[in-house]
Amino acid sequence: MAKYETMMVTTEEASNALINKFKNLIAANGTIDSVDDWGKKRLAYPINDETEGVYTVISFTSEPDFPAELDRVFKITEGVLRSMTLAVEE
Repeated sequence: MAKYETMMVTTEEASNALINKFKNLIAANGTIDSVDDWGKKRLAYPINDETEGVYTVISFTSEPDFPAELDRVFKITEGVLRSMTLAVEE
């Protein structure tokens, strides 16, 4: 098991549903250490005609092959503007 941190930027309309969806997906494949909601922020440049996004950071522990699956699901989910998953050094 390894520690990871993922950040996602979602549209305001889909924010709560998407956060719950990804929290459930992560909990099913590992354990959630913390969820940090940064709230709505202005984007540096428009993404899909959106000028603001809701930022959420989730720290979790999972098997090393799960982050690739998580990134795949991020990419195919409508309402996710940007996402990034990083391994956290202990």
